[in-house]
Amino acid sequence: MEDKNINFNFDNSYVKLSDTFYNIQNPSKVPDPKLAILNNNLAESLGVNSKALETDIGIDILSGNRICEGSKPIAQAYAGHQFGYFTMLGDGRAVLLGEHITRNGERFDIQLKGSGRTPYSRGGDGKAALGPMLREYIISEALYGLGIPTTRSLAVVTTGESIVRDRIEPGAILTRVASSHIRVGTFQYAAQYTSYNQLKELADYTINRHYTEAFNTENPYLYLLKEVIRKQSDLIAKWLQVGFIHGVMNTDNMTISGESIDYGPCAFMDNYDPNTVFSSIDSQGRYAYGNQPYIAAWNLARFAETLIPLLDDNKEKAIKLAQDAILEFNDIYKEKYISGMRLKLGLFNKEKEDEDLIYELLNLMQKYKSDYTNTFRNLTLNKLTEVEIFEKDDFKSWHKKWNDRLDREEKSKEEIAKLMKSVNPSVIPRNHRVEEALEAAVKNDDYSVLKNLLEVLSKPYDYTEIQEEYTNLPKPTKIPYRTFCGT
Repeated sequence: MEDKNINFNFDNSYVKLSDTFYNIQNPSKVPDPKLAILNNNLAESLGVNSKALETDIGIDILSGNRICEGSKPIAQAYAGHQFGYFTMLGDGRAVLLGEHITRNGERFDIQLKGSGRTPYSRGGDGKAALGPMLREYIISEALYGLGIPTTRSLAVVTTGESIVRDRIEPGAILTRVASSHIRVGTFQYAAQYTSYNQLKELADYTINRHYTEAFNTENPYLYLLKEVIRKQSDLIAKWLQVGFIHGVMNTDNMTISGESIDYGPCAFMDNYDPNTVFSSIDSQGRYAYGNQPYIAAWNLARFAETLIPLLDDNKEKAIKLAQDAILEFNDIYKEKYISGMRLKLGLFNKEKEDEDLIYELLNLMQKYKSDYTNTFRNLTLNKLTEVEIFEKDDFKSWHKKWNDRLDREEKSKEEIAKLMKSVNPSVIPRNHRVEEALEAAVKNDDYSVLKNLLEVLSKPYDYTEIQEEYTNLPKPTKIPYRTFCGT
């Protein structure tokens, strides 16, 4: 079977940029690649032959042992603020194979993550372990099922290598699919290490790729800035509405396209608490659940700084344009967040007191350590029993206010319930369920647990009987749940 039977249709527009933005880089060869999991639905949507990907040739391509026809592999350069400190970065363990063009003309990056050393590896081995790659597969596909913009996972292959981290783990490579891998950190790299012309080159490329309408405006670069602010406002609001915590919101982990990317120490919150942190390396809580909007604004300010030379020839005017755009973030974010939370409570129209109603419930959930997802699920199903918060007088007072508010809606109870089911997931990737799936796959080579979990997570708003067991909370433990970067 030849490469062309797989139906990858590669273009390589990124390599037309100045070569300061990338290095030509083939993936490292691996000794014994085997397909661990393949995303058939994603392959089908891309127009890629999933059966062909399961063959030896397909697995060789997914492992980097074979370069597919039309592919020009590169490692991309970027910089970034990591926990507030600026540093030079780049694809230290990833290779971009190229951009796949679908039958509909859509363009998607196809990247191998964990594919070996590059000039940006900074002393690392460039490899990835199976557990973290499967975690990214689970969480990215869960976010996709929840309707949240995200990079996606096409496949994970094991490499036949042993990877040394805090313990010895099997090696693996993830095939990541993204609208692009252009990051805030890519612009920081251009602003810090290249020329004005190259910064403009990157900005024009980004507009051509994601925001072509910008060229019809008076100031294309201001339009670009405002659109990225709008996209990120929407993304962060959606994260918070489902209790998602990214874990490492460095500027190199914020895309210009508005997609979620890089699922290292990410997790979903159980008990509602804005201070929730799962990442083992976030000892100060910089990227806690409730801090995510503020960090997004900070990251976007760094993006705005990179565009100042392009916004106006007059530096003072350019700075004012950038500042004014960034100042809009909080209002845009708040509107998107409150609007989404209003829907979670079954509210179609807008009333002045809605915000107070939302925050009063959240405060009660925090007070009684109530599970975030299941509280909204139970409100959706009108199942107000067997949970501590529902027995409390202050909740009952809030519940009466909510019902009074619902009575002012012009929609029927059936329409309200339907709305709530469409925005309140019945299931999320509970941390204990994710760990259960990873342990079965990594330790026992049993992927059935993982595949069952993925099936349930693919339709989180269905409220089916099979989802019931996945709504159960983890057993109490004195040891806090911790997640790790996997690098």
